[in-house]
Amino acid sequence: MTQPINNILPPILLLLPLLLQFLSSSCRFTATANDVSRSIQIMNESTRRVDVHWVHPDTGEMVLQSTPDILHGASFALNSYVGHMFEVRELPAKKTGVCAGEGEVCRVDHFTVNANQDQVIIVEEGIEIDHTDSKTIASKSATTLLDDCKSTAKSQLASDPESAISILESLTTCVQKGIANEIERANEEISFQSTVRKDMAALVENYTCADESFNTTLAKRTVYWDRRKVEVMIDRPASKIHTIENFLTEDECKAVEAAAAPILHDATVADGSGGSKLSESRKAKQAGIKVYWDKEEDGDLIARLSRRVYDYVNHVLPFDIQENGQEDLMSIQYFGRGPDDEAPDRYMPHCDGDCNGLEFKPGNRMATIVMYCEIPKVGGATRFRNSNVHINPKKYAATFFSYIDPESMKMDSGFTEHSGCPVVEGEKKIVTQWVRLGVDDANPWDSFNTLGIKYSDAENQ
Repeated sequence: MTQPINNILPPILLLLPLLLQFLSSSCRFTATANDVSRSIQIMNESTRRVDVHWVHPDTGEMVLQSTPDILHGASFALNSYVGHMFEVRELPAKKTGVCAGEGEVCRVDHFTVNANQDQVIIVEEGIEIDHTDSKTIASKSATTLLDDCKSTAKSQLASDPESAISILESLTTCVQKGIANEIERANEEISFQSTVRKDMAALVENYTCADESFNTTLAKRTVYWDRRKVEVMIDRPASKIHTIENFLTEDECKAVEAAAAPILHDATVADGSGGSKLSESRKAKQAGIKVYWDKEEDGDLIARLSRRVYDYVNHVLPFDIQENGQEDLMSIQYFGRGPDDEAPDRYMPHCDGDCNGLEFKPGNRMATIVMYCEIPKVGGATRFRNSNVHINPKKYAATFFSYIDPESMKMDSGFTEHSGCPVVEGEKKIVTQWVRLGVDDANPWDSFNTLGIKYSDAENQ
């Protein structure tokens, strides 16, 4: 039956300013072919602490960009412009007070932002810069594609005159250049589409949270695990999002809530320097719940629930994750205070682990399970805005998401960034398990700071 026009006009009118704003910004983006802003990822693999300074083009003045220092193993995101020069500078070791350069001199290197996309600066041992971008990645990809063919062809031509080898070299150089150009164009298109997707997602974020008629996203497929219905929302190599019905029981929820009650406190976020802080971006109460594994065989409810978490993670990912060294279960509670509350309990868009597409750092998070014990009357949805996945909570269900590619060991590039929509009425009580890879009894989760670096390593840099 066709819906009357007057019933569909109000939603269209509500979305019209949003769409106009997006289309306007998209037109400005595409029309500005010479847009010079660039996002840079800096990875420190030098074994030393470093900082990054912008070099003023006229005066040569050094302007510090990295606060705090970039520890070995850490990454740092930088927004800049084509043509800007930066100096990467080694810092003295905390224990010795000296640098590792010749004569204990602090070593430096420089890089200049170029016009290419996807720029990654790797600070290697000796404070030497490896500057990669979409063009160098394209060139490497083209070379890889040709290596096998070239090797085979050379062996076949081994008995021919040298001129045949020379012709072959010219041919492969020409083909390689063509392939590199095609890969570069594809990289630029992907980068542009990614920017558009993320811009649109940010604009739609508040609208979808406010629209209570917004349904849970339709699954790509339905499977079953341990007689539980699993809806697969996203199934990319480095980004998986599932919902699992009836994942936990009422008794398990009560056991977690009872353990959390005496130790609930204001939730915190990473402060960017390895520690934690209170933040308006995350308003909730939380409590870490220790799992007593020695009581598992006696039927302890919390241990039983935690075992189910690791069983599911190992069902999806090929890492054989053990409970040793993992984070505690986290009880998190959000409280609704009505539609007029100007600062409702919510969690703004964030990633649970790294979501920069770079290499995984051992000991860090790579998967999450969120389990719903109480659901609010109004609000409280979980939204993965860059994947356009919207999940309305269901009592005793769970949402699983992983953010690592098990084959390449590269992290998700933003598809699992998510938010907790404001809780307007009622209470939202969840149990969360953040799952790490590379922890054990000798290297537990709390031996790493919130930058993903071991405290002992940070102290020695």
